[in-house]
Amino acid sequence: MSTSSAAPDIATRQQRRGFWLRTLHQWHWISSAICLVAMLLFSVTGITLNHSSVIEAKPETLNRKVEMPPSVLKALGKREGGSAPLPATVGGWLNDVLPVAIGGQPAEWSADEVYLSLPRPGGDAWLSIDRATGAVEYERTSRGWVAYLNDLHKGRNAGAAWRWFIDLFAIACLVFCITGLFLLQMHARQRPTTWPYVALGLVLPLLLALLFIH
Repeated sequence: MSTSSAAPDIATRQQRRGFWLRTLHQWHWISSAICLVAMLLFSVTGITLNHSSVIEAKPETLNRKVEMPPSVLKALGKREGGSAPLPATVGGWLNDVLPVAIGGQPAEWSADEVYLSLPRPGGDAWLSIDRATGAVEYERTSRGWVAYLNDLHKGRNAGAAWRWFIDLFAIACLVFCITGLFLLQMHARQRPTTWPYVALGLVLPLLLALLFIH
């Protein structure tokens, strides 16, 4: 092949390489920007979760008791068993008189009581309604900000919106890692230690799992 015919092939390869470099760099920095704050949060809470046994938490408990008006109590109706959300009238009244947000979560109904579990990140809560007297008892326990952030890390009792956020965050992390891998491959020729470091990142956790996790 003559030098004149080889030149266009080299130029074409360089243009193709330049295109992929620009594209990969663009997706890499966009995904890293999307991941940045959440990655910091999940990294820090990974440490706090790993050392949760030595991080002391002092639970704080709030207990409130109120009396439900007869008109609101009547709105509970005749249901005596099963699981169903509270009527809107009852939920609205509870939202007004207690520091609680009654949504559409199901309550446990019996002939004597309606019990509603209200789990939340970093704590727990519950509410009971005496169907004969209208006595309402509400209790909320909070274990502090560290427990709150740890539960966000696990997606515990954080709701559907947070679960969707974790899924989108995970997709952004995949894009960040995959584009980073391709960029490593494209620069590996100029950086001889690239693949040894990648291999170390694979072998080290594998050896730890095989040797120390039983």
